[in-house]
Amino acid sequence: MSRMSFGMRRCLKGLLADRSGIAATEFAVIVPVMLVMFFGTVEFSTGLAIDRKVTLIARTLSDLASQSSTATSNQNASAIDDASLTNIFTAAIAILTPYPAVPAKVTLSEVYVDSNNVAKIKWSKAAVIGAGATQATLAASNHNPDDVISVPQPLLVKQTYMIFSEVSYLYVPSVGYVMGKSGITMNDASYTRPRQVFCVTYNNVPVLLNGQCPTP
Repeated sequence: MSRMSFGMRRCLKGLLADRSGIAATEFAVIVPVMLVMFFGTVEFSTGLAIDRKVTLIARTLSDLASQSSTATSNQNASAIDDASLTNIFTAAIAILTPYPAVPAKVTLSEVYVDSNNVAKIKWSKAAVIGAGATQATLAASNHNPDDVISVPQPLLVKQTYMIFSEVSYLYVPSVGYVMGKSGITMNDASYTRPRQVFCVTYNNVPVLLNGQCPTP
């Protein structure tokens, strides 16, 4: 019995001393974790960069649309047309570079806060960007005239107009195992008051009264 026990002890010592496969085992265990951490860092950083660009697009679109200047001295309004809107929406492509602009959805609207502090859409236009396109294409908006929208309380100033921009971007990560396979929708919006005029008209909306923006 003692000789058997001695032999078993020698065998166990030999097994414990044999470390030839430990490095390979550790490598097989650690590498998947390290790869997940690496790709997770890359995807998170990319998503964060795109999120910042979405914010920048929203602010840029509303800012550009709000800079329309008055056409004549007896008007407190300016007009924006399809060509101008197309150029403004196209700015989103440059801002999103080097990321693809195809998942982006952009909308510009003018909002009027009436005498009851209710914010309503006056006009609205959207744009789509095709794969590889260098210019945006105008499209119908999801907003209709007189739709009531929610506006941050500090911006609810009675009888005033605002340019309202909305941006939505579906970010689909390259490695679906790290983040959501179906993608993450990033949204942002921006409100800017017309800079040099009281309101901005599109297709004669709002209808001017004696060259002045209506303030019901």
